[in-house]
Amino acid sequence: MTDTVKRSPYRDSVAACIACLCLAVVVTSLWSAPVAAQAYPARPVTMIVPFPAGGPADTPGRVIAERMRKSFGQPVVIENVSGAAGSIGTGRVARAKADGYTIVLGNASTHVVNAALYSLPYDVLNDFAPISPLVTTPLVLFARKAVPAKDLPELIDWLKANPGKASAGYGSVTFQAMNIAFQKQTGTSFALIPYRGSALGIQDLVAGQIDLYFTTPSELPLLRAGSIKAYAVTSDTRLALAPEIPTFAELGLPSLSFANWYALFAPGGTPRDIIAKLNAAAVEALADPVVRSRLVDLGTDPFPHDRQTAEALGALQKADAQKWWPIIREAGLKGE
Repeated sequence: MTDTVKRSPYRDSVAACIACLCLAVVVTSLWSAPVAAQAYPARPVTMIVPFPAGGPADTPGRVIAERMRKSFGQPVVIENVSGAAGSIGTGRVARAKADGYTIVLGNASTHVVNAALYSLPYDVLNDFAPISPLVTTPLVLFARKAVPAKDLPELIDWLKANPGKASAGYGSVTFQAMNIAFQKQTGTSFALIPYRGSALGIQDLVAGQIDLYFTTPSELPLLRAGSIKAYAVTSDTRLALAPEIPTFAELGLPSLSFANWYALFAPGGTPRDIIAKLNAAAVEALADPVVRSRLVDLGTDPFPHDRQTAEALGALQKADAQKWWPIIREAGLKGE
């Protein structure tokens, strides 16, 4: 007669629990990665603007960031980190964790020109992941209201009659290059005064501390208020917001035609799915009629929809580097 071994109800219960736990682990491992990716962003995103608040880069950045908040359901917080022609704030993003929670509002200065002028601790082409181009903007040559010239030809004559006595401010290397190009094309000479950002330079222009300033059309309200005057714009055609301002091209200086651009970049190595979500939020912002109206009012021109891609931004950045780096180096320009 053989003994019958009875199974313990307790042992069966433990085995069932272990089986359930194993199944839960398998299911969790299968689904955790997609769920984590879908959760981005799970907290606020920081957008570094590498120039002071209130400047030509800061205002469109805030307009875009506010609309991106609606797409994300999370705040997109602007942090102004100025200094060294934008390289301090830009460098912070180059060193940031590549998780999509720190991005930078870059432009032709921070992500092209600076590399030809400074020894940077990062590579503008390889240490960033392009997200999307945003807007382009020309530059306007503004002046303090007491400058005696009524138009550009008279301004050039006045500068020639007073060599080295006038002064012009600049808040980025791009604006510095425009001043130098203007001097070379017109045979004039004036002092160049660097500022940490255009907002500070424009304050001195309004106060009459400097004579000239190349900057974006964002300062048109000051022109309307009679606080400053304007002589010419670097766009190919006159501004819709200020058709009374002639272009440099129509005044015989086509070589001074230029358009700056602003765009979003993430740290290099940011996952493609996160870049895609950032790009989608930026594209949605640019498609919003209210946002577009505000950007146009600032004197900027949103990129066409078919060029609002990470690939298009990368191509634009490389093309501008190939164009501007040789010009800057041949001119002997150095960062200050």
